[in-house]
Amino acid sequence: MEGLAKFPPRPTGAGDMFQLFRNGAPRTRASLVAETGQSRSTVAARIDALRSVGLLAPAGEATSTGGRPPSTFAFDPGSRIALGVDLGATHARIAVTDLAAEPLAQVDEPLAIADGPDRVLTWVAETGKKLVTQAGRHMDELAGVGIGLPGPVDHGTGRPVNPPIMPGWGGADVPAELYARLGAPVMVDNDVNIMALGEHRTMTPEADDLLFVKVATGIGAGVIMDGHLRRGAQGAAGDLGHVTVPGAGDIPCRCGNSGCLEAVAGGAAIVTRLRDSGAAVETTQDIVDLVRSGDVAAGQAVRQAGRDIGSVLAASVSLLNPARIVVGGILAGAGEHLMAGIREVVYQRSLPLATRDLRITPSEAGAQAGVVGAATLVIEQYLAPSSVDTLIAAKEVS
Repeated sequence: MEGLAKFPPRPTGAGDMFQLFRNGAPRTRASLVAETGQSRSTVAARIDALRSVGLLAPAGEATSTGGRPPSTFAFDPGSRIALGVDLGATHARIAVTDLAAEPLAQVDEPLAIADGPDRVLTWVAETGKKLVTQAGRHMDELAGVGIGLPGPVDHGTGRPVNPPIMPGWGGADVPAELYARLGAPVMVDNDVNIMALGEHRTMTPEADDLLFVKVATGIGAGVIMDGHLRRGAQGAAGDLGHVTVPGAGDIPCRCGNSGCLEAVAGGAAIVTRLRDSGAAVETTQDIVDLVRSGDVAAGQAVRQAGRDIGSVLAASVSLLNPARIVVGGILAGAGEHLMAGIREVVYQRSLPLATRDLRITPSEAGAQAGVVGAATLVIEQYLAPSSVDTLIAAKEVS
């Protein structure tokens, strides 16, 4: 009936019961009986099943209220590993994590996505195997591979779709290519989506409604609503960089349109403007270095980019009403110049109700956001109730 309080359903299968352990807190058999409403024998059998696949481990004894202290059990995140891969236009980061998305070994190296899928994915596979060994683990412990790409991705197939800065990648079967090299399930998403996921899971889990904005060579956004990553119907949600900026005129964008935010405020656009004014800049990192050194022209250019980004974000705030806007990417390293420009326009143009409690902050996860988010893609799938039940069933058959 309308108006009645809704309570979450009680866990039924072993996979459902395992979700109670995801926060890391140890539990006793008796506490699980109370939480699930199941019999003690059923709870005991499910604990044994979860231990058999390595997801639970003994965690000592609880405080006794009289008699023998009861045993406790807890999630064992070290039972398997995940590989998180964050590919940008000119860099690659890979991390081996446990099932709590804690990095065990990682690497960050220059790598041009324009080199094409064969060379890049071969590097990913070879480097991933080395990192697994470096972490003291084995490839048969790999639960899966999560990878973020700097372009539009069909989430259902994992294939890039007409990516502007990824020549030769259009339609590439990334999951199949990496599976052939690594022998583990592969999940693919847009790089900004995985950064949003990583930031939310590690730094802002309390913010159920969040926009993560990446400002680098290009500009994009990841959308977290109701605590979940929202990709949209075709996985194209958050394509902030190709929203038209009011008054931008006919500045051409690499997508084929004109006046796009990326063409006005992206790193490549700022590099061009500064270079035309005589500055010795080649990359987005050069812009950040100039700003940090106190260069006035670079600081003004970055602040104006922040205002342009803010003009588009103001519409997003009115539409989605997020609690947090988190800004990451290389250009976020320019500090308050970018943030001040964004805040100036968002707070000025959005309604007071939408901005009353809105926080606009730089990323706290930084470079870790992408690899942690990519690993989280794998972990969420691997530890889902149905997946856990499948693991147990396979173990029982073997």
